[in-house]
Amino acid sequence: MTISTDEQDQTLEQSIRLVLNLLPQDRQAEPSDVVRGVDMIWGMQHSMGVALDKSLLLREIQSRIVVWQGEPVGLVDDRNHIEWLTEAEIERDWDFWGRYRRYLEDVRLMPPPVVRKLDSSTRRVLGHLEDPRRPGPWRRTGLVVGQVQSGKTGNFIGLAAKAADAGYKLIVILAGIHNSLRSQTQLRVDEGLLGFDTQYQNRYDENTNSAHIGVGAMPGAKRLKIASLTNSAENGDFRRDIAAKISLPIGDYPVVLVIKKHRSILEYVRKWIVEVNGELKSDGKTKVVREIPLLVIDDEADHASIDTSKDADTDPTKINAAIRHLLNSFEKAAYVGYTATPFANIYIRPNSEHDTFGLDLFPESFIESLRAPSNYLGPERVFGLSRGDDGNVAALPIFRPVEDYEHWMPPKHKKEWVPPEEMPESLVEAIHAFVLTCAARSARGQQRDHNSMLVHVTRLVNVQNRIHEQIDDHVALLRDRLRDTMGDQAKQVLTELRDLWERDFVPTTAQCGEDGSLATAWDDVEEHLRPALLKIQVRAINGSSRDALEYYEHRKKGLSIIAVGGDRLSRGLTLEGLSVSYYLRASNTYDTLLQMGRWFGYRPRYEDLCRLYTTYDLRNAYAEITAADNELRGDFVAMSTMGATPETFGLRVRASSAGLAVTAPNKMRRGVKVRLSYSGELPETTTFNLRDDVVKENFDNLERFVRSLDQQGTATEDHASLVWKDVPPSDIVDNFLEGYVPDRGSYRVRPALIAEYVRRCAGVGELTRWTVRLVGAPRGEAFKIAGHTRIPVTRSRPKNHVDEPGRYTIKRVLSPADEGRDFPRDLYAKALEATRKARALKTEKPVEADAVKVATGAPLRLLRPADRPLLLIYPIQHPDWTAEKQPPSLVGFAISFPFSEHPTETEYVVNEIWRQQGLDIDDEADDA
Repeated sequence: MTISTDEQDQTLEQSIRLVLNLLPQDRQAEPSDVVRGVDMIWGMQHSMGVALDKSLLLREIQSRIVVWQGEPVGLVDDRNHIEWLTEAEIERDWDFWGRYRRYLEDVRLMPPPVVRKLDSSTRRVLGHLEDPRRPGPWRRTGLVVGQVQSGKTGNFIGLAAKAADAGYKLIVILAGIHNSLRSQTQLRVDEGLLGFDTQYQNRYDENTNSAHIGVGAMPGAKRLKIASLTNSAENGDFRRDIAAKISLPIGDYPVVLVIKKHRSILEYVRKWIVEVNGELKSDGKTKVVREIPLLVIDDEADHASIDTSKDADTDPTKINAAIRHLLNSFEKAAYVGYTATPFANIYIRPNSEHDTFGLDLFPESFIESLRAPSNYLGPERVFGLSRGDDGNVAALPIFRPVEDYEHWMPPKHKKEWVPPEEMPESLVEAIHAFVLTCAARSARGQQRDHNSMLVHVTRLVNVQNRIHEQIDDHVALLRDRLRDTMGDQAKQVLTELRDLWERDFVPTTAQCGEDGSLATAWDDVEEHLRPALLKIQVRAINGSSRDALEYYEHRKKGLSIIAVGGDRLSRGLTLEGLSVSYYLRASNTYDTLLQMGRWFGYRPRYEDLCRLYTTYDLRNAYAEITAADNELRGDFVAMSTMGATPETFGLRVRASSAGLAVTAPNKMRRGVKVRLSYSGELPETTTFNLRDDVVKENFDNLERFVRSLDQQGTATEDHASLVWKDVPPSDIVDNFLEGYVPDRGSYRVRPALIAEYVRRCAGVGELTRWTVRLVGAPRGEAFKIAGHTRIPVTRSRPKNHVDEPGRYTIKRVLSPADEGRDFPRDLYAKALEATRKARALKTEKPVEADAVKVATGAPLRLLRPADRPLLLIYPIQHPDWTAEKQPPSLVGFAISFPFSEHPTETEYVVNEIWRQQGLDIDDEADDA
């Protein structure tokens, strides 16, 4: 029986549902369960004469079933909160959530474990809010932290569905600062919550059956009472005249608004609801809404929502003031921010209040950290995790260095800049890689899936439009040259594409898909090249262009888009099927930089086809922020086990070197003093400058330090290492830290800042009795250092890491077992038990208690005596150096700092510390 592509897709989807229904629902499906289910359904389809690719069905089921996701972790402050959800789950109907859950399982075919975790995490967040039926005034503010492009939108739609079921009558979703993101978010809300297309109807009972989408278009779907005063058109934001005309009975059933973060629109919403439903306060002048419970969901809550005014005595910035004013106009109000980069929100001062606008948006009630599912392609997997107590994650081999762009796109250019006609070879290769990816995905049966390429090289709209023209011309030229299938030009293009495929894609796929299931033959790719190329459109996504990302309108056949833009592509906007990114746009604020990384997300069966073309500096900056971000998330887990509140965690982040590294200085208020602390931290060197003079200076510095240690006492041998005990802090500072030259990429290992912290702590009786361990290897070629014979350690590069010329990067300098070698046996046993408990919470997979063999990390440093820090020094053998190379080793170090018992943080002005870290403050907004 011959069937069309559409029928094949429908058969595959139907077969996936049938297999999923056969699998155990009360436990994680085993591989044997999956094979049995696939055999049964494939056999049934085969007996009916239906052609179904059995291996494809098996891979699709495995991609949905072999997915795990850890439990969320949270910090909670339940002051003035009354527990209510357990009883409400029994008494109230949960129709909106039930409908959304069925949509995710039956239509979106989301893995069941992920849906269950979504149910669990949204229940936790809803439980932290107040019962909307609770009488009297109340307010709750919280924050939900996910990963970039990891499914936060789906999570807050689930929360909104449960909030509507619980009794919240007005739900306001703040969706970015651009129409494109607001429109995209509204469409997702239409599909997941409302059930109808808001471009054609505003409320549940309007008679437009053709407008039913998403949850409303499922067989047997219930029409639930709900309405919206915004729609999914580009200009569909809130308008007071439309609100007045429709005249919804707010309070009878939920009303949902999806609006931009714009001061005027926020104020229009506030005035509209207050004028219609407000009651005069006791002052007889201002109104407040008493009986309508409000839920504000703030997407990208660290962007535009933060008060960046210079000090507490001035009025807050406009958008922040407007959000606070809206919340302050309701007696019953809840605010939940969603973000992947939460640290600016945590820098908000708790209890900061304004007479008119009310309390600031510090998440005083709760902070929830969501775990990404195992099939999420996040920063750790893209860049590799080079440090941390949980070991190392290998980078995917998808980074391609760009070094040929400055003549075409200088780092400092003006809006008048006209790029030369000849594009960089790296950009040409990236475009060709995207063409190959589209063809390969089509050859793998993903013909109807969306494909996107990101080109983000400038913030200036005029320059973006010129680049759009260049790329569009190049794609058109490729089409023309391939049109004549027998011509010389077509043969030349095919030769170039085949060379790129075999030189780059074949080995990369082999590294990513060890079982060979992803391997795609060139003949299959070539067969799909021309149709894939004809489908590609080049679009400029910025304020001056009318281009839009119409993924929904083309969901049946799929879009293939090269999106050229700036800020509009760097916050919240999802590029469906993003595979190739060409990215040159720098930012000196790490949270902004991380948000610009649209290449994170879910890439089922095409991870190996993804490519990231960017500079070494940007790759290194992303790796650095990934490490800092993971460290703070680790702190979050550790503090959660201790029952900490958001405010106590906020104090920790505000003092942490990691927190300072990832947060934009203006979001901590420019010029304000902050406290930098290494309390409980482990700064360690993982990048090394290979310039001969730098290497020699650090080795000479180590020799001088060892001699000074020998003058004070005799070293003892322990595990191939030399150990000195009870070293005074002045020796550590004067004889080691102040003479050490860090690599410019070591943003957080700044010896001058560490030295000042040590001085401050020593002044209050902490960090006074240092243990210094010069770590050696048990075997290898020895060298002399200050009269001692030592064997340098070896350290491997991160897997798939591409070293920048003149720089050497390692996974970690620390051997985890070294950190606890100075502990007494009884104290070490306690540290090991604490490490096991923390790891069980932190890991996303279940961990056997005895699987953790070494005490390390924050649990160990919590038990380290405050006066006994540990300095670990590692002479490192560079793998390319010969025996005659002088100096004979690189010098790396790590410091295990105990948690401080005193407020001994070193105080800095934000702008000044940024200069000391070698970073400029550049907060220019995108022109887009």
